Amino acid sequence: MKFRMIPFRYFDAFMNMALDEAIMEAVRNGESLPTIRFYGWAPSAVSIGFFQGIRNEVNLDVTRQAGVDVIRRQTGGGAVYHDQFGEVTYSIIGPVEKFSVNIIKSYEDICESIVIALHQLGLNAHFEPVNDILLNEQKISGNAQTRRQGILLQHGTILYSVEVEKMFSYLNVSEQKISDKLIKSVKKRVTSISDQLDIPMEELQLALEKGFSVGREIEMGDYTEKELTRAAQLAEEKYKSEAWNFRL
Repeated sequence: MKFRMIPFRYFDAFMNMALDEAIMEAVRNGESLPTIRFYGWAPSAVSIGFFQGIRNEVNLDVTRQAGVDVIRRQTGGGAVYHDQFGEVTYSIIGPVEKFSVNIIKSYEDICESIVIALHQLGLNAHFEPVNDILLNEQKISGNAQTRRQGILLQHGTILYSVEVEKMFSYLNVSEQKISDKLIKSVKKRVTSISDQLDIPMEELQLALEKGFSVGREIEMGDYTEKELTRAAQLAEEKYKSEAWNFRL
């Protein structure tokens, strides 16, 4: 199976989620190759899992004041803070029959590309079921997946840097719970590229391109005009709407 690979590019949260859906449609209709894309979030954002309640998970007053976008994902899982300068995010989209029917095995197969990329950087990372990648037993990557109408979407983050205090300020964690002890505990369980290496984010992006190319036929490409137009429509009509984000 040949994949189109689209290099790193910034979008806002609404366009990022809309592009995933637009590409899923294009792949389903045979208009685009299965796709691997890399992207960032500008401005920074908080995404919540499909089944979560936005008011339960996100401190909306703080995110609003900080200019941080808030969006519901198509995929499950928990609330995630996406820092504009703190992570590289990827999406892989293709026909479900090209991936393992076993969910954990499909996570492992896709996450192996990230493990390879981190190994190329000299970091001894490994996959940890169900959907994490650990480095020295600390989480450096979280991933989520959905399968809809014959198409698989998996996306995930690779942490370039992490600011735990900032993350907690945007999430609905009571002040009583945000203790020094909790912050220290999270810092022990989470790591980032910058905690391990002094390299620019571009080096991580290139390593990920190489990692996802191993064992796959790759054609470098870009978004089609149709995908961008459809994504812009989805961003406005769906992903920016209270009906989607607040499940009204």
